[in-house]
Amino acid sequence: MATKVHMEALSPTMEEGQLVRWLKKEGDAIAEGDILAEIETDKATMELVARGSGVLRRVALAEGATAPVGTVIGVIAAADEDIAGIVGAGAGTASDAGAGRAQAGSAPAAPPAAAVAVPASAPVPPSGRVKASPLARRMAVDAGVAIEGIAGSGPGGRVVKRDVEAAAAAPRPAAAAPAFAAAAPGPEFEDVPVSQMRKTIAKRLVTSVGPVPTFFLTTEIDATRLLAARETVNRKLEADGIKASINDFILKAVAVALARHPEVNAQWSDTVIRRFRRVHIGVAVAVEDGLITPVVKDADRKGIAQIAVEVRELAARGREKKLQPDEYTGATFSISNLGMFGIDEFTAIINPPESGILAVGQVADKVVADNGQPVVRPRMRMTMSCDHRVVDGATGARFLRTVREYLEEPAMMLV
Repeated sequence: MATKVHMEALSPTMEEGQLVRWLKKEGDAIAEGDILAEIETDKATMELVARGSGVLRRVALAEGATAPVGTVIGVIAAADEDIAGIVGAGAGTASDAGAGRAQAGSAPAAPPAAAVAVPASAPVPPSGRVKASPLARRMAVDAGVAIEGIAGSGPGGRVVKRDVEAAAAAPRPAAAAPAFAAAAPGPEFEDVPVSQMRKTIAKRLVTSVGPVPTFFLTTEIDATRLLAARETVNRKLEADGIKASINDFILKAVAVALARHPEVNAQWSDTVIRRFRRVHIGVAVAVEDGLITPVVKDADRKGIAQIAVEVRELAARGREKKLQPDEYTGATFSISNLGMFGIDEFTAIINPPESGILAVGQVADKVVADNGQPVVRPRMRMTMSCDHRVVDGATGARFLRTVREYLEEPAMMLV
């Protein structure tokens, strides 16, 4: 009996997938469980597994094309089985495989340069010096006229006052436009196909910025002891090849603070506010097509070294699109850090259904007052975006104060 190969939902939020490549071709023998193709979802590149055995009789979706979840993209059947009755096996529902190619607009041809008439210069004596009266020379300088270009009417071709006056009154040719390099031949623009990840980001942002009533809380911390704690920890971890970052300490501080403030570790629904008993922190990671948020599960129960290792492993697999769905879903709160790009402060967009996200800027030296005296201290600004349906201003402020206390005295988060 023929088996239809569907575009399967390979991630919880997947609505359509892009077929990266077929690992089997038409006519190949297929056993149930064989890997048929690689599919790019909204988060990662996943493997599509055969749900039946036989021969791959039809491939209905070209490599590089996309199709909605549920679309038939191939047929597995016996070699002599009639599959004519399986109609519309993906045809008409998949995007054109060539949609990813660049669209070109023709560049307008550059107009030819206008010809400029250049008046003939007055003959110059063999000696190279123009005969002119002192008055004529001074007048030429004042009028901005080149004495060498004036034909003299005085004795022996000498340039005199009336010659300069006539030259100054004569209309001058317009200055030639500066020459610019011609535009490179070819199209003026390129259309880059929207990846599955970018489509999902766009859809989720629309569901966040509009419907979610968001307010922002900003605080600044003294990072002196935070930097010292990181240095101490890294000295101890050096033998194990582990290096903790500032972001690892921030993740730990946020996780412990969420455990103390369960009202922030929560999500909104129409009838209830769900408060989580476990703390799962999403960490925004920039990838080629946008960003992905791998999740550190039970972050409040893990040490700095474990967090450092886990974040790097998850981030590396995220950039390679190798994360499994359970590694990038289920966050109860998220962190976005742009400090490594030299950003001092920014606001991040909440990732629904979470109720908050913390935006972290760089650590930078600033002049601050200490007992009335100006001193230089490393400072770091953090801004929390809050869903006002779950988190009120005072609630968010108390949570952010706890995070600040942990970062300014890192030993406290280990108690």
